[in-house]
Amino acid sequence: MPLVTSKELFKQAYEKGYAIGAFNVNNMEIIQGIVSAAKAEKSPIILQVSAGARKYANPIYLKKLVEAAVEDTELPIVLHLDHGEDFEICKQCIDDGFTSVMIDASHLSFEENIALTKKVVDYAHPRGVVVEAELGKLAGVEDNISVDIKDATYTNPDEAKEFVEKTGVDSLAIAIGTSHGAYKFKGKPNLDFERLKRISELLPEFPLVLHGASTVLPELVKACNEYGGDIPGAQGVPEEMIKEASKYGVCKVNIDTDLRLAMTASIRQNLKEKPGNFDPRKYLGEGRSAVEKMVKHKISNVLGSSNQI
Repeated sequence: MPLVTSKELFKQAYEKGYAIGAFNVNNMEIIQGIVSAAKAEKSPIILQVSAGARKYANPIYLKKLVEAAVEDTELPIVLHLDHGEDFEICKQCIDDGFTSVMIDASHLSFEENIALTKKVVDYAHPRGVVVEAELGKLAGVEDNISVDIKDATYTNPDEAKEFVEKTGVDSLAIAIGTSHGAYKFKGKPNLDFERLKRISELLPEFPLVLHGASTVLPELVKACNEYGGDIPGAQGVPEEMIKEASKYGVCKVNIDTDLRLAMTASIRQNLKEKPGNFDPRKYLGEGRSAVEKMVKHKISNVLGSSNQI
């Protein structure tokens, strides 16, 4: 099975009320852990590549690893560019065989965001590639994305409708209270479901996207801190809120931080408890298993996409 686009996957997810996990990939072990979990759960997945991942692993290596995953598992896998910062990087990924790209012009004015997004859409669609855009600004830090909480802006529902109509974009990442990275909420984490419901009403049967949707499970933060390092006050979005969001048009949920925490906690524990171990296959192998366990949990208990293929 070749790489697929998200178009039909999102249509089914919308109709059945579940979401598809979009998992960030950086190396072979993370990719293997994700696809092993998806194969066991019989779930479609999106493997997404950020600017930081492209810089770290080299785009051609990542693409070949994803192609190997498709060949090995025959899963319906989308290869997605996460947070493309300009037209050029989106064009390059489209030309390189990505089946989905995100143009993130959310830092620009509303009019400039529309213009740049439409430019990407006009290039992508004739080549069979789908496009995600973002409207509103999420707080937090992820690779080259950094927005202070005071500069975060929730998505305006009326602007969302206008934006989709004028750009022809295939999915839209919205800001309703999630945040990139492991960060501190001021008070109890909360999503603006009334805003989400209004956006979904104005854009019926249109797939919405949640970025910054990692849960940042306390036990993983504790494990990371216990075996070295410090992640103070880290806190994410409660899983019940992610489940609820899929009832209102959220078809794609981005998950990155939870994978990093799972792998890092496992590796730190291994190296501390077995200081004589210098074989990367052993501690990276255990890290891969930790990623697989995390993804299985997300697919079966949070996203609801098990047994959908």
